[in-house]
Amino acid sequence: MSLFEWEDEAIVLGWVVRGVLIVAGFVASWFVAKDAPQFGLVQMAVSLLLFVLVLWVLAFWPERWTHMLNRVDKPR
Repeated sequence: MSLFEWEDEAIVLGWVVRGVLIVAGFVASWFVAKDAPQFGLVQMAVSLLLFVLVLWVLAFWPERWTHMLNRVDKPR
């Protein structure tokens, strides 16, 4: 891969990480004030939990749900 292809992937990964941190910051602000010293730590913990939740859903996605989603537009 050339340097430019790696830059594109890094930009996309940066946007994904930024989105996760925005959601984590929103959830963390429910429990801790944004100007509290431990806000960054709570935000990191929430983002880690969100990441684990997404991986858990992807790992244990039932095959029958995928089968049903693939058959939505097909006649029986």
